[in-house]
Amino acid sequence: MTHRDDSVETIQQEMTAFARRARATAARMHPELSLVSYTLLAHLDDQQGCRATDLAAHYYLDKSTVSRQIAALERLGFVERRIDPDDHRVQVLHPTTEGAQVLANVTASRRKAFHERLTDWREEDLDRFASYLVRYNAAQERLG
Repeated sequence: MTHRDDSVETIQQEMTAFARRARATAARMHPELSLVSYTLLAHLDDQQGCRATDLAAHYYLDKSTVSRQIAALERLGFVERRIDPDDHRVQVLHPTTEGAQVLANVTASRRKAFHERLTDWREEDLDRFASYLVRYNAAQERLG
C-alpha cells in the first residue's frame, strides 16, 4: 500500500466518523429532525422554497426518500406546500414559521458546537481546512 493509499484510507475513515457524529449530534439537537431532514429544511429555507423533485436532484436522493422526509417535516409542522403562482399544477415546499425557527435554533447550536470543537485551531489551519472541504465538495459536484 502506498503513502497515498494510506492517506486516502485515513480520509475515508475520518469522513465516516464525521458523518456518524453529525447524525448523532443532529439527533441530540432536535430528536425529531434527522440530519437529512435538517439538510432539506435548510435548503428550502435558503432557496426560499422549491419543489420536491428539485430537492431530490440537488442532493442525489431518490424521490421516495425525499417524499418520506418531507412528509415527516409536514407532520411536525415545519414544512408547508404552496401552489406555484407561475404554474398552478406545481407545489412548492416552504418552511413554516415554526420550521424556520427550529432551523435557526438548530443551526445556532451546530455553529456553537463547531466553534467549541475548533476553538484551539490557528486561523491558518481553519482557512486551510475550509479550503480543503470546499475543494473536496467541488470535486464531488464535478464527478456527480
